[in-house]
Amino acid sequence: MSIIYNIISSAAWQILKIIAIFNKKMQLFVQGRATVFEDLKKVFSPTDKIVWFHCASLGEFEQGRPIMEQIKKDCPHLKILLTFFSPSGYEVRKNYNGADFICYLPLDTKQNARKFINSLNLELAVFVKYEFWPNYLTQLKKQQVKTVLVSGVFRGNQVFFKWYGGWMRKVLQGMNFFFVQDNASKLLLNKIGIDQVTVAGDTRFDRVFEITQQDNYIDFIEEFVNDSYVLVAGSTWKEDEELLVNYINNKATEKEKFIIAPHNIKPDDIKKLQESICKKVVLYSEKEGETLKDYQVFIVDTIGILTKIYNVASVAYIGGGFTKSGVHNVLEPATFGLPLVIGPNYYKFNEAIDLVAEKGCFSIRNTEELNLMLVKFYQENDYRNSTGKKSFSYVRNNIGATQITINNLQLCEKN
Repeated sequence: MSIIYNIISSAAWQILKIIAIFNKKMQLFVQGRATVFEDLKKVFSPTDKIVWFHCASLGEFEQGRPIMEQIKKDCPHLKILLTFFSPSGYEVRKNYNGADFICYLPLDTKQNARKFINSLNLELAVFVKYEFWPNYLTQLKKQQVKTVLVSGVFRGNQVFFKWYGGWMRKVLQGMNFFFVQDNASKLLLNKIGIDQVTVAGDTRFDRVFEITQQDNYIDFIEEFVNDSYVLVAGSTWKEDEELLVNYINNKATEKEKFIIAPHNIKPDDIKKLQESICKKVVLYSEKEGETLKDYQVFIVDTIGILTKIYNVASVAYIGGGFTKSGVHNVLEPATFGLPLVIGPNYYKFNEAIDLVAEKGCFSIRNTEELNLMLVKFYQENDYRNSTGKKSFSYVRNNIGATQITINNLQLCEKN
């Protein structure tokens, strides 16, 4: 199996370079890896002690971020290297100032893994949630670099737990420690002979809790809201927007306001969304000089401000629940104590499952169900507030994973 994997890995890089000629996202994937080894030599000296964090994409970054920042605070002598696999993570966080260097992870070939690990004086390697690259993990073990997984989640249908997954089980067993989100993951690992496991929880709870402690004021958003009841719809897809537009056009009162932050902010799609709404609409990109309080719908055709916008919401709708990949981040709005509404595809996300069970979040399947839910939240203040409190309590009751992880890592002696 190892031989087959390495043949495929080597061939994949050549194929991806060809695809990159025709695909913009793949261009970022390929070009971003072109100078990684040269850049590492420029940034780090042989004596620098480095903690390496690897994140697949943006969601995993948010899970690793609290640990990175705590290590930086507790152990200022250590350097932080952050790698991403996906352009959607790297391109958004390439200027994050909590790491000393940020780059793409070179493809998992034997040569790349050996060159990458041998070029760094690694004190610790941290993989976030998943992405178990066999060659990198094998090389880390050979070099006796302590390697851990944080905020891990395991499911019985993964290859490690199948009869044919022996090779990947061996790779996984080479890691030093696992900090997992739930007891089910711990039991699965125990069944394949991995006992170095702690149920620490999900570090995203710590991250989203920190959001409420920062300054979330945005002047133009406050001007638009003007103390009104407002529904914030975050990371919406076309399927979500069709339902929301139906409500806005046919059910919403003049006293309700809406902020929509689409997942896709391509100009043509934003224009279609804007034209489908019968109410008075303003775009983020066209807000200058406008009296924003006079508008009923604000479309956020930019990235990076959605988290702060949840601070002004009365109710939040989180998109993605009508797509194959599933619902987006429900914890960011939940930390502000908001009632949540999502689509039906949320079963891959423990936090969404929990919030639905706690009745801080409601899953809808169609226009009729969404309309009933939003009318109820608008008309019944007590119901809306009690639902929001359940979201708030859920987040507060699950913070602490970062400190559990840091305490177990014991990277630095406390003063």
